[in-house]
Amino acid sequence: MLSNPRLIPVQGTLNVVMNQNVSLSCHSDSGTPPVRYTLFKHNQKISTLNRPDLTASLFNLTINSASDMGEYKCKAENNISGGGKYSNSLNFTLKEPISKPMLSSPTSQAKEGQNVTLSCLSENGSLPITYTFFKGRQSISPPVKMQKREAAVIFLFMNSSSDFGTYKCRAENSFRNNTKYSNSFNFTLAEERSHSQPLIISLGLILLLFIIGFALAIPFLIIPSYKAKKFKSTRSSTGFTSTTNAEEPEDYVIYTEIEPVKPEEEYVNFSVIRREDEKAEKAACATVYSKVFIRH
Repeated sequence: MLSNPRLIPVQGTLNVVMNQNVSLSCHSDSGTPPVRYTLFKHNQKISTLNRPDLTASLFNLTINSASDMGEYKCKAENNISGGGKYSNSLNFTLKEPISKPMLSSPTSQAKEGQNVTLSCLSENGSLPITYTFFKGRQSISPPVKMQKREAAVIFLFMNSSSDFGTYKCRAENSFRNNTKYSNSFNFTLAEERSHSQPLIISLGLILLLFIIGFALAIPFLIIPSYKAKKFKSTRSSTGFTSTTNAEEPEDYVIYTEIEPVKPEEEYVNFSVIRREDEKAEKAACATVYSKVFIRH
């Protein structure tokens, strides 16, 4: 009676890489030869070999795509057994070399006493992937094995200035001689912002607004005062006094001149000068003399 055959990988492992050549051995330990061996992939026949004795049959394959991963079975049959006997199933696992991992963190600046996180991820490569974190050349975490395509994350406590510096991570899988290191990531000490800064800025803005307001007010404060002093000075030097009508323009002024009183006279000369707008037509100013009697 023909025994159930055994299907085994000749290379000793089911881990393969793309475009790799593999061999499968199908063998029945007992039975009456000749024996016909047939290899199936996903229940579809792909190859048949006839053996005149009970030696194993070798099926050579090339892994060209993900569809070549499995499931594989072989069938052994002779002229006596009806229907034949089937072997165990085999499934290949594609081993893809990992890509360079990316090391990242939500922040690159931290304060002493702050907790931070580091994430390391290889976007390509067969699982599982093992990640290890380093500060400089020293490992700072045990290996983290990820069975899913997810980043490995560690938490760091920035206890002192020695915790700031350059960090890296390493990624590796079962693919032989395929270890990759990440980019460098630097944590820097965040500058402490002084609590007095907002107050200083506010005082500076208030002072600036005061200076601008004072500069704008200068024309309204100094010029009228200057005009008043100039007018007073002119009036004092000429000996004239003036009277103006509140309802008349500024340039309509009547000046009065009083001559000194002579001892022998009981009157003084009194003259009235009327000054009109300088822009008007030039005309002689009218002078009116009057006698004013002074009684002792």
